[in-house]
Amino acid sequence: MHDLAARLRGLPPSLGPVRLIGVDGHAGSGKSTFAGRLAEALGGAPVLHLDDIASHEQLFAWTGRLLTQVIEPLARGESARFTPYDWHARAFGPPRPLPAAPVVLIEGVGAGRRALRPYLARLLWMELPREEAWARGRRRDGAEQREFWDGWVSAEHAHFAADPSRPHADLLVRQRQEGYEVLPGPASAPGIGPAVTLSDGPSPMW
Repeated sequence: MHDLAARLRGLPPSLGPVRLIGVDGHAGSGKSTFAGRLAEALGGAPVLHLDDIASHEQLFAWTGRLLTQVIEPLARGESARFTPYDWHARAFGPPRPLPAAPVVLIEGVGAGRRALRPYLARLLWMELPREEAWARGRRRDGAEQREFWDGWVSAEHAHFAADPSRPHADLLVRQRQEGYEVLPGPASAPGIGPAVTLSDGPSPMW
């Protein structure tokens, strides 16, 4: 994990002074967990969860809010302030800061959408088939979220049909029993390196 973190820190900035790294994939594919571990390896990099940007009424129609509240301030080298959505209260909460750190992670379904890709230094895709990912997500959220998941599956399918992220991924991330395997993605740049297995401890060189 620390090797990947070092490579991301070494990238040129993509948004003002920020290297914005997208972590996309199907719901339930492990994006949040992976992003959290990568953020730790980066020394506590800020993580923006798209669950805080989306809402019940706008599962995917949140691009404008994200650009205004996050992308534009970071592009100016300023800390962003976004209003996170409370999924239980069904309302947006008070503003929350997001600093213009050297590396900022943005994770969630749609992190690699067409409107965001110009601002990303790298796009990572969690490589897990959608049916398997959705089954994991349903088990995680339990019966009380069954109705939400029924609607989500249809919405996610429509989103990726119209605006797919995986073909534009620089790296594919596969969760293993211990750690992760990272492979060059469909849009990988020359020199991105061969497949590598990452763990929370020392990992092999690329």
